[in-house]
Amino acid sequence: MPEPVLDLDKSILFIHYKLTVSGAPSFSIDYKNNCFQKDGKPFQYVSGSIHYSRIPHYYWKDRLLKMYMAGLNAVQIYVPWNFHEEKRGVYTFTGDRDLENFLDLANQTGLLVILRPGPYICAEWEMGGLPAWLLQKPNIVLRSADTDYLEAVSSWMAVLLPKMRRWLYTNGGNIITVQVENEYGSYYTCDYNYMRHLRTLFQFFLGDKTVLFTTDGNTDREMTCGTLEGMYATVDFGTDVNISQAFSRQRRFEPRGPLVNSEFYTGWLDHWGTSMLSMGASVNIRVNPVGADHDNRFRSVVTSYDYNAPLSEAGDPTEKLLAIRDTISKFRDIPVGPMPPASPKMAYGFVTLTMVGNLSSLLDTLSPQGPVRSLYPLSFEEMKQYYGFMLYRTKLPRDLPEDTPLISPLNGVHDRAYVSVCGVYQGLLERDTTLVMNLTGKQGDQVDVLVENMGRVNFGSKINDFKGLLSNLILGKDVLTDWQIYRLDIDGAIASGWPQSGQRRSPPNPVRGPSDGPVFYQGTLPPNGLAWDTFLRLNEWTKGQVWINGVNLGRYWPKRGPQQTLYVPGPLLSPTQPNNITVLELERAPPHTRVLFMDRPQLNNTAGKTSQLQATDRHHSYRPQTDMTSQLQATDRHDITATGHRQT
Repeated sequence: MPEPVLDLDKSILFIHYKLTVSGAPSFSIDYKNNCFQKDGKPFQYVSGSIHYSRIPHYYWKDRLLKMYMAGLNAVQIYVPWNFHEEKRGVYTFTGDRDLENFLDLANQTGLLVILRPGPYICAEWEMGGLPAWLLQKPNIVLRSADTDYLEAVSSWMAVLLPKMRRWLYTNGGNIITVQVENEYGSYYTCDYNYMRHLRTLFQFFLGDKTVLFTTDGNTDREMTCGTLEGMYATVDFGTDVNISQAFSRQRRFEPRGPLVNSEFYTGWLDHWGTSMLSMGASVNIRVNPVGADHDNRFRSVVTSYDYNAPLSEAGDPTEKLLAIRDTISKFRDIPVGPMPPASPKMAYGFVTLTMVGNLSSLLDTLSPQGPVRSLYPLSFEEMKQYYGFMLYRTKLPRDLPEDTPLISPLNGVHDRAYVSVCGVYQGLLERDTTLVMNLTGKQGDQVDVLVENMGRVNFGSKINDFKGLLSNLILGKDVLTDWQIYRLDIDGAIASGWPQSGQRRSPPNPVRGPSDGPVFYQGTLPPNGLAWDTFLRLNEWTKGQVWINGVNLGRYWPKRGPQQTLYVPGPLLSPTQPNNITVLELERAPPHTRVLFMDRPQLNNTAGKTSQLQATDRHHSYRPQTDMTSQLQATDRHDITATGHRQT
């Protein structure tokens, strides 16, 4: 019998192939041993949530390093769709929106990534991350298999997911798992065809070996509607839940595989965290117990997202962060070395502002394209003005010598309307709370209604939250008609240097001193050679917005509170040039018209105390150009008994 012939070239090639495959990065679910496997070995993650969209990009590395030094081996990040596609078909991935730069910095720091690209993310973010331009289809059913919605989602994912593919751990990057949707079981549609469509999209663009997962609240109904075969089912819960019972519910939907709490709602990784880690569970720390408001009132959220976070709004390590590090150190080795220090802070002191002019007198600057004329009011969405403010202008239809009620009979003011007659401020209408006010005047007098969008609902069945005047205003017995509607590009004007630059028209001879109604004020913070973090307080101001050097810091509302200061990242300031301050006060400024730059935050409405509010993931709400940080915590989390059945 002849000896077999050995094909040496093929043998060498086969051996090389086996070595290459065995040495390739891998991440998977080990259903036999109930754990994750990373590079063939059991793996448990302890991650922390961080919102890159709420942090200036020049501080990303600092925040990531502090999380790494706390002993975390992964970070969990949301991708807000409306942060990258504010206008349909226009995608932005640069500067503060450079997601791949963030992933690269996390990789350099030694942190794995749990990616949560939505398309819906909640995150106490405008409309849960969905872009407002979706509402141009007024009957669209969000988070469902609605044709218009799926078309928009598919187009977005066809842009985002190919960018993410190279960052998968199995491709040499640091993304180990990818969440599909977010807490979908809490939404009323419960549309399995929608979830199947997403599963197909994610597998097509990321590959069928990528570990996809879902996250849902710890109820039967939520787990039933939010889970789907082919995507690993995880739960979220806080310290008020029995850990064994919560994980037993996960086991009903995932009999085998790792225990995972994808959002652990607590500010401390203490007894509960120790128990979960000792059980071998993978845990993501979300450090605010976000509650549900069990009524239908619109409740806007403060600008700051620091709710007593382990890393403060300014990135300062807290006792909580050190406690987290101590707890993790009981279960694994943590990085050796000191925790990076807090950033330096500066109390720059008082700056007195001067009045620029009433908003209604500045329309040539703020709305250079002029008004749109309409018999009846048009919404923000119909005007393609998705954020900020619009001004509605009409005339009094008859003489009103006595107080005459101006009524929003269908609660159609979304969200606040500031009403003036002939430039004189009369008062306001407010969604859900103030539906009537009185006017006087003469026939033909100019009526201006400035409507403020305070952020769309981010959770529950009412996320299709239209803005503007959504129904007619009734004045006495008359329906107000014949409107001129102005889209206001306030962010654009201020980013271009107005009002300090004088490049755009403003009223001559600015007057110092307060005035009622929507009024702009401006001033400058002199340079002192340093550009350190600081906190801006507007004591005795009423309500409005602030811009520093053309960047929208967010809203202030000290009387309603609890937030009293706005965080100003140091790199926004110039150490050598005057720093421009612009304030839009909507109701009334104080007689002194001063603002104060402090070296510490005041977020709890208590003088002398500086503890932060409680926050999901530790960071602030700095928002370039457009302030989208005021949302509603609305609710439709109703427990419905169901079996642990998973759709396929």
